[in-house]
Amino acid sequence: MKTVKIIRLPQLFEERGNLTFIESNEHIPFHVKRAHWIYDVPGGEYRGSHAYKKNREFIIALSGSFDVILHDGKTEKKYSLNRSYFGLYVPHLIWRSMDNFSTNALALVLSSECYNEEDYIWDFDKFLKLVQ
Repeated sequence: MKTVKIIRLPQLFEERGNLTFIESNEHIPFHVKRAHWIYDVPGGEYRGSHAYKKNREFIIALSGSFDVILHDGKTEKKYSLNRSYFGLYVPHLIWRSMDNFSTNALALVLSSECYNEEDYIWDFDKFLKLVQ
């Protein structure tokens, strides 16, 4: 799957508690233009089910755990996120869905683009035609 990757973020350890941070274009391969978080997902529900024409994302499980299912038009792969110092880089033109949220899961999503409804691809068949 093209350039999808798990990225380990820096960790600073100390007796008072640990700290992890992200710097645009340093730890992730883009400048962050938008951030949103997903929380209070009821059991059995899923999020996402779309792709972007241009936007790239970096997804982190700040608390709890969830799965990110990615499809590049040929293959599907599942990534389980459950540590706040690992994030998943997802380039544009990759179909993404999120499910299997644990109780109190908190997903942070950093985006390379500001919100633009025109950038979304909501129909999986249209997505397949676009990437092939």
